[in-house]
Amino acid sequence: MALLCWVTATPLQANVEPRTQSVEQAVQALFPSATRIEPKQGEPPVYQAYQLDALLGYAFESTDYSSLQGFSGKPIRLLIGMTPSGKLTGVSVLEHHEPVFLHGLGEQPLFDFAAQYAGRNIATPILVGSAHGNAVEGDSLGYIDGVSKATVSVVILNETVLQSAMTVARALLPEFAQGPQAIARAELFQPLSWQQLLERGYVQHWILRRETVEQQLGHSLALYPDVAGDAQAPFSELYFAYLNAPSIGRNLLGETRFTQLMSELEANEQALLVMSRGSYTHVPPDFIPATAPSRLNLLQNGKAIELHDMNFNNGALLELINTPERDLHANIFRIKTHAAFNPLAPAALQLNVSLRRNPLIEQQSQFRQALTLDPTLFDIQAQVIAAKATPVWLRMWQQRAWQLCLLAAALTLLTVVFVKQRQISEHSRGFHWFRAGFLLFTLFFIGFYAQGQLSVVNIFTLLLALWHGFDLTVFLMDPVIFCLWVFTFASLFIWGRGLFCGWLCPFGALQEMVGWLAKRLKLRQWKISERMHQRLQWLKYLILIALLPTAFYSLTLAERLAEVEPFKTSITLLFVRSWPFVLYALLLLGLGLFVHKFYCRYVCPLGAGLAILGRLRLFSWLTRIDACGKPCQHCHNKCEIGAIKRSGAIDYEECIQCLECIVILNNQDQCVASISARKQAAKAQRAAAGQIIVSDWSPGR
Repeated sequence: MALLCWVTATPLQANVEPRTQSVEQAVQALFPSATRIEPKQGEPPVYQAYQLDALLGYAFESTDYSSLQGFSGKPIRLLIGMTPSGKLTGVSVLEHHEPVFLHGLGEQPLFDFAAQYAGRNIATPILVGSAHGNAVEGDSLGYIDGVSKATVSVVILNETVLQSAMTVARALLPEFAQGPQAIARAELFQPLSWQQLLERGYVQHWILRRETVEQQLGHSLALYPDVAGDAQAPFSELYFAYLNAPSIGRNLLGETRFTQLMSELEANEQALLVMSRGSYTHVPPDFIPATAPSRLNLLQNGKAIELHDMNFNNGALLELINTPERDLHANIFRIKTHAAFNPLAPAALQLNVSLRRNPLIEQQSQFRQALTLDPTLFDIQAQVIAAKATPVWLRMWQQRAWQLCLLAAALTLLTVVFVKQRQISEHSRGFHWFRAGFLLFTLFFIGFYAQGQLSVVNIFTLLLALWHGFDLTVFLMDPVIFCLWVFTFASLFIWGRGLFCGWLCPFGALQEMVGWLAKRLKLRQWKISERMHQRLQWLKYLILIALLPTAFYSLTLAERLAEVEPFKTSITLLFVRSWPFVLYALLLLGLGLFVHKFYCRYVCPLGAGLAILGRLRLFSWLTRIDACGKPCQHCHNKCEIGAIKRSGAIDYEECIQCLECIVILNNQDQCVASISARKQAAKAQRAAAGQIIVSDWSPGR
């Protein structure tokens, strides 16, 4: 354990030293010729770099624009530089928690990866991991080299860069501003009355009743002084309409005012008319014109689109609108281009309700109404009807499709073996060959190739995600790990921990092979007393108990302490690492030459966690007979993991489901009960034969 403390403490000291470079200095490094750096400000928030009075570009922090979590469960914080033409000047890593770089490969490969963005234009989609080499001007795709053993982390970093850069570009760079995917047909117009506009759904009517609000709040509106008016009147009654379509906007505003409105909108901007009355209107009485309303949002694709009051006709709007309703509050709101609002995609208007019962108590709630528009009012822009960008996690699954198919086939086969374990184990020689082959598959394909080594760090990530707000996306980023975890979790409630620990853990398979080597070399195994064995088993639980709260205190510290697992050194990095880590992993494997699967039995915190969950298993599959333990001790002596007690009972929290005891039980040459039964049968047969001989003999013959 002293060596383990050294292994974990040494990199901890090396990595906790604070960076001496400030963000402003990092911005300067992205724009070396800048003579002036303006502090972060504006919407969107960016640093502005100038050479005298000439704008060189913008720098921005990724966490202001992207919440995409890294493999560690926390976002990678980047500083990104971009010129007014959309060319990246560089990407600087300000903060990250990616375990493979902090405790494995070192941080330099991450910095080298980020350096590849300099000089690339975000107008060209950037993909990770291609043999095409560097992109050239005019390419439809740009490729950057990935980092071996860190595919998930660098793909997440790339997605973070693109999300952040495109958000800033759409807001600040005119050539990147996205127009709507559907354009109102300017030539389509038909005179319609107010009633006809309502009947066709061109003007949409929403009544939010008091009973609905009271049900949501859980209290009568009579308790809220600001809205305790007429109990028969609706809480809020709204009319709203999309004005860019002439059949709507021109009918409501008239030709002159409609033309004026279109001229006041910037290119590809859109306008939404909202009118309301009742106890709670869409803007408060003290609403300031030309600002964004706090009570109203437009929703699309799960995101709120901010609306901006146009203060059209200096706020004297209702007198312009062709409606018989005269007691309405009316506003025209601008939908800015960078919002990329698509009028034909599903959308909704959200009313944000905030009510005070007294100066100390305020309640808030939201109510939504679908916004639907007639498709015949629009022309679809062919050049922008591209399929929705494939989510990064889905691209990862597509790229590893054949690996997932092979893994699924292996897991299916393993499930069949466990379900049919009694029948299959009757063929002992064939079963032993199958187990050896499957462990080789686990080590070389699942472990070394597909990088499917589960770790206690995955548990940290899950617990932190549940604590801070669960997002399935981060777990989908590594499809092999995800599939293994789902399968392992399900199997815990059927067979317990043994299916994973005995069959699917690459490091466990490596230890098993070390045991094969020990047998080949005829190394004498160290005898650990049963009392000491019971005490040592608690060590892995103590390690787990120490690690879990550490993750909530400091994920970085927990990741370093998780180096108690030699998985990263042996499986992920193939022992290509600094010597203390390699020495620690080799020491554990060396102990396995003399104590079968020493690490699994006494140290592994992941095994401890799985064992705890495995206590909820539904079945005890391994067959026991009356002779087991009374008097037969053959399985107890043969169980190399020490999971069969002298009584014959199986300790499922320690059992790795190697099924060797089932093989023995089904083998008439090994099972003591079968051997004894066979001997008794033979003895009875001999006794019966002797009686026949005696009865057939007589003195007169």
